[in-house]
Amino acid sequence: MTASPARARLNQLWRRGCAFLGTETAIMGGAMTWVSERHLVSAISNAGGFGVLACGSMGPDRLAEEIAATRTLTARPFGVNLINMHPDLERLVDACREQGVGHVVIAGGLPSGPVIKRIKDGGAKAMAFAPALVAAKRLIRHGIDALIIEGSEAGGHIGPVATSVLAQEILPEVREVPVFLAGGIGRGEAIVSALEAGAVGVQLGTRFVCAAESIAHPNFKQAFIRAAARDAQPSTQIDPRFPVIPVRALANEGTKRFMETQRDLIAKVDHGAMTREAAQLEIEHFWAGALRRAVIDGDVENGSLMAGQSVGMVTREQPTAEIFSELLTQAETALGWRFPSEAARAVPAAV
Repeated sequence: MTASPARARLNQLWRRGCAFLGTETAIMGGAMTWVSERHLVSAISNAGGFGVLACGSMGPDRLAEEIAATRTLTARPFGVNLINMHPDLERLVDACREQGVGHVVIAGGLPSGPVIKRIKDGGAKAMAFAPALVAAKRLIRHGIDALIIEGSEAGGHIGPVATSVLAQEILPEVREVPVFLAGGIGRGEAIVSALEAGAVGVQLGTRFVCAAESIAHPNFKQAFIRAAARDAQPSTQIDPRFPVIPVRALANEGTKRFMETQRDLIAKVDHGAMTREAAQLEIEHFWAGALRRAVIDGDVENGSLMAGQSVGMVTREQPTAEIFSELLTQAETALGWRFPSEAARAVPAAV
């Protein structure tokens, strides 16, 4: 069956991304700790996208088990996301190699040349996040196979620059490797915009949290369904002496207490009741275990509700395949205005 002009154009726009991932669509699932596990990852891949397992704090043996379990649920390609700061990063890379993982995504910092080489020597394609053009060029020099550029609209740990600005800075300057765009993408029209700007594909995380296959607690899903874009806020740093890595999440009682805790600790330091180092450690440990409490245990008041600004487009729980169908319909409709079918052209204008 011949594809419509709009679908043919969409296939052309993300052809390079599909070829790189080995998928029908160039839609990657964002790796969300506790959420992007075997069930959601396999569902994304089975729907024609590219699921990505979130390793998080897993050890090598646990990661190997999760990869093997995902393989029992899908025969299609999927990748693994590793955290650059993980103390066992090299062994995790080796676990991916032993399990025959085809794509390894490094997050949480720029991977070194040796880490990239270790991934590629194991037969996998290496991917990483580029927060700026200079970082993109550096990663390319070190042999990275593909880049992801993610703006501040995304959920979880974020940088200071919006997706739209990063796209303008990086996409026109990088042709050597495929580049995927992420951050704030929740509809098919935005996917088309990213592709037409020069990206070969996109990454969506927040949109899949309320997938039927997601194991996130019903309370967690309901918090997403009720939320508006403005509810997904970055964590605030009160005093530059006490750095806070920005994390975008839904505001709740936990975020209020985090602000109060910072104020209390800073006051103690200023009054000589606590060392600066001890206060910084307490600030850094405030959210320890908070994501699991929210995602798995359903404590949406005190846990961390990491969410991107596209959360306002999450309106109900849906099967992953249905989410993909909606995204593709929206993308094709957007392209249809520019590439109408011959039948549509033949319809005479109303008098």
